[in-house]
Amino acid sequence: MKLKKIAPNDFIVSVSKQWEKDWLLLTAGDFSKDAYNMMTVGWGAFGVIWGMPMAMVLVRPVRHTYTFMEKYDTFTLCSFPVKYRKALSLCGSKSGRDIDKIAASGLTPLASSKIGAPGYAEAELIVECRKMYFDDLAPRRFLTKKAHAMYPKKDYHRMYFGEMVSIKGTSKYYV
Repeated sequence: MKLKKIAPNDFIVSVSKQWEKDWLLLTAGDFSKDAYNMMTVGWGAFGVIWGMPMAMVLVRPVRHTYTFMEKYDTFTLCSFPVKYRKALSLCGSKSGRDIDKIAASGLTPLASSKIGAPGYAEAELIVECRKMYFDDLAPRRFLTKKAHAMYPKKDYHRMYFGEMVSIKGTSKYYV
């Protein structure tokens, strides 16, 4: 798929639709070392922190991708056309500890332009991020019962904020 480089100020996305309905594929690790894992995410944000364009993702410590998020300093967020929904569903429901998600999903990883974590040939959006901050969710700070209800196993997410160092996408994602 032909993607155009997008300046952060020109990047457009229907935030709620992208995260909640369309999902994103989070990949952490190092493509050149063949050491990475991906998982589908539906919780996160795009914005600006410390004068830098950023993406925020949440990963539970029980997820295999958590190990890669902890070990490596970069990650990608990729969006795909609807025909890849089944692949994204698999990547969000199966663990890289148990199966080869690349083979099972049929997705084609490719080197990113500025970071170690890979993007995907089938993606219509690739956001390359360098970690700039993390923190663990603290249930004592939840101000709504709805948040508590999301953690019956007490497996609270870790939040990662990444500076968006490169954004590439189809015309759907830029002004």
